[in-house]
Parts: sequence; structure tokens; C-alpha cells
Amino acid sequence: MNNKIIIIFAIVCLTACKIPALVSKQENKSVPAYYNEAQDSTNIASIKWRQYFTDPYLNAIIDSALKNNQELNIALREIEMDKNEIQARKGEYLPFVNMAGVAGIDKTGKYTWDGLAEEDLKANPEKGPKYIGDFRAGIYASWELDVWKKLRNAKKSAAIKYFATIEGKNFIVTNLIAEISSSYYELLALDNMMAIVQQNIELQKNALQMVKLEKEAAKVSQLAVNRFDAQLLHTQNLQYDIQQQIVVTENKINFLAGRFTQHVARTSTSLNDIPVEMIHSGIPTQLLLNRTDIRQAELALAASKLDVQVARANFYPSFSLNAGSGFTAFNPSYIFKPEALLYNFAGDAVGPLINKNGIIATYKNANEKQIISAYQYERTILSAFIEVANQLSFINNYKNSYETKSKEVEILNQSVDISNKLFTSSKADYIEVLLTQREALDARIELIETKLKQLQAKVNIYRALGGGWN
Repeated sequence: MNNKIIIIFAIVCLTACKIPALVSKQENKSVPAYYNEAQDSTNIASIKWRQYFTDPYLNAIIDSALKNNQELNIALREIEMDKNEIQARKGEYLPFVNMAGVAGIDKTGKYTWDGLAEEDLKANPEKGPKYIGDFRAGIYASWELDVWKKLRNAKKSAAIKYFATIEGKNFIVTNLIAEISSSYYELLALDNMMAIVQQNIELQKNALQMVKLEKEAAKVSQLAVNRFDAQLLHTQNLQYDIQQQIVVTENKINFLAGRFTQHVARTSTSLNDIPVEMIHSGIPTQLLLNRTDIRQAELALAASKLDVQVARANFYPSFSLNAGSGFTAFNPSYIFKPEALLYNFAGDAVGPLINKNGIIATYKNANEKQIISAYQYERTILSAFIEVANQLSFINNYKNSYETKSKEVEILNQSVDISNKLFTSSKADYIEVLLTQREALDARIELIETKLKQLQAKVNIYRALGGGWN
């Protein structure tokens, strides 16, 4: 018994020696000091998306997307696959018990020892059976002892990867809601632009008729008529580009909702009337908790550390127990007799001794993946904080821009009326009228674009702070 222990100890020493020393990386979770200035823990990420986006048409589209979006459904299937992987890993460190049955007849060549024995039996039937067979039935068990926690660590790693996949699905939900909301507001903006263009077309038609009357009165030349006519055609042409953008945006929303081309039902409310509430971004630690991509990266890092331990355990010997019990006989009529009983029990200790190149390479790669995961975790945190900083800046700047642009539009709308009155009283030429009309049209469209950017910033800050998935 002592000799066996010495042999096993020698195997462990020989196989475990000279494990390559690898450099690991400790992830950095710190954030710059200026990120910690926020003291208000109120965070819009805690608001459910149905309360954050109050438009019933938008909520209906999001509901449809959460059921039918193909990417999201693929992610759900991947979660089930990772769940099955946990079950598989769990089964590896439990005993395996198999039931087996064998039936066969062997015919060997005449001029062999077995063949001569068969010939002897044929000549003297009373010495044995008429034929030689092999009939077996029994239960066989094997169990690898998880001495180095290799199998349990593999199971833990699979479980962590399963939770990381769930976080990945949640990240898809967050992005899906944000992308649909942003496209929805873009669609509303295009509707508003189309309405503005059509209003200007009517105004320019009236202005063209007025210029034609002025020409008949010999107050202006044909050049003025042509310029007003060209201005009208230019404005009419704008609506076709906007219409194409509407088609593309509707189809983008339909794709995200997992459905074929159809009209996207939406509100008729003016984009300028949609409020943008005050944004509460909370404190930095909340971002680490709310952002699903950060949690996914953190779980992936934890799994990669366990994978290093699993790879390291390959340098040590594996211990297993094997046992079996059953019946065997050369004739099926004897197989279940007590004399046909057999059993066996054995223990194995197997470890690598020479040529560990494959094990070393696997160990080194596992360690490199752990270092990569640490960098990816740091990169995800850095990206999240920068994204929040950018979106908070957008919210503030677009708010100021919208207020300034609104004043500009108001002044230019007044200028259009003034220029028309001055033109009819011959106190202004047609060039001033044309320029004022075009500037007013451009300003109104720019105002819609600014409002759209403001609403999209509202969407993006909600996504950046980790809202929507819960």
C-alpha cells in the first residue's frame, strides 16, 4: 500500500513541475475625479421605458420589436445554449453509469489454436457447446475525481458565461429600444419637414402669382417671374427627397420590429411640441450597475480567470474510478446463472510526463484571454463614461441651440411678411423677397433638425445610462 502511495506522489510531482509562470493583469475600475462630482443619485435609467417614452404609437412599435426582432430572438436561443452548457459541465464531475449488452459469435480459421479447439469440439460434442459465442449484460460505471477542481471550475465558468449572455441580451434590448425611438423621432421630423415644405410651396405659389401681376403692370421684368418660378420648383423638389427618407426610415423601423414593409402608425403632434424633460444622470457607481455591457464584460473577465485555473489543472494528473458488474457466458442460456457473474473495480492516475506542448499552449492562451478580457472590461467602462459625458453635453448644447434657432425662425417669419409688403409697395426688390423666403425655409427646417437632435440626445442618454432593459 505504501508503495502505491509513493508511486502516485511521484506521478504528481513529475507532472506538476515546471508549470509556466504567466503574468496576469488586474483590471482597473477607477474613474477620473471629475466624474465623482455628481451627488444626486436620481437616475433616469431606473425609469421603465414605457414611462420614459410616453408616445403610445412608439410604445406599440417597441412592444412588437421585443417579440419579433430576429437579433433578440437569436440572443434568447444563445442563452438556452449556454444554459445547456452548464448542464453538460455539471455532468462531467458526476459518475457516469452505463448499461450494456453484447451478443456475438466468433468463427476463427481452422489452422489457429482457437480453430483447432473448435474442430476438437465438433469431433467430441460432449466436451463443450456446439458453437463458441460471446454474450454479456451488465452495468459499467466511471467517475473522474475532481481533485484539482478542474471540472467544477469549468462548470462555474459555464455558469458565469450563461449570465454574461443574459447581460448581452439585455444590452441588445437597450440598444433596440434606443434605435427604434431614435428612428421614430426621425420619422416625425421628416413629417414636420414635409409639412413645412408644402406650406412654403403654397406661399411661393401665391408669391409667383403676385409677381406675374406685377409684370403685367410693367413693374417687374420676366426675370423676376423666372426667379420666383425657379424658387417654387426648387422647393417642390425638396419634398421628393424627404419622401424617400420617410420610406427608408419606415422600413428601418419595420426591420427592427421584425416585420415586412408597412405604414408606420405615428402621432401627428408637432415635433416642436414634444417636451424634453430634465435629465438626471445619477452617480458614477450607478453606471457600473446599470450598464449591461459593463456587467457582461465583468462576467466575461470572471469566466476567463476560471478558464486559466481549468487550463492549469491539466498539468496535474487526473484520477478516475472504474467499476463494472454483469454476466458473461459463451451460451445465452447460461448468462444469468450465478457462475456467469463478473465484476471489476479499478482506479487510474494519469498525468502528462513528456511533450506538454499542447497543455502549455492551452494554458498560455487561457492566460492571454484573461488579460484581453481585463482590457476589454476597462475599455467598456471608459467607453461608457465618455458616452455619458458626450450625451450630457449634447443635451445642454442642443437645448441652447434650439432656443437660439427658435428666435431666428421667429424673426425670419416676420421678415417674410415685411418683404412681401415692401415689394408690393415697390420699396424692396424681388431678390430681397426670394432671399428672405429661402432663409426662412432653411431656418424652419434647421429648427426641426435641432429638435430632432435634442430628442435623439434624450434617447441616447437613456441608453448610455443603461436604461430600457429592465
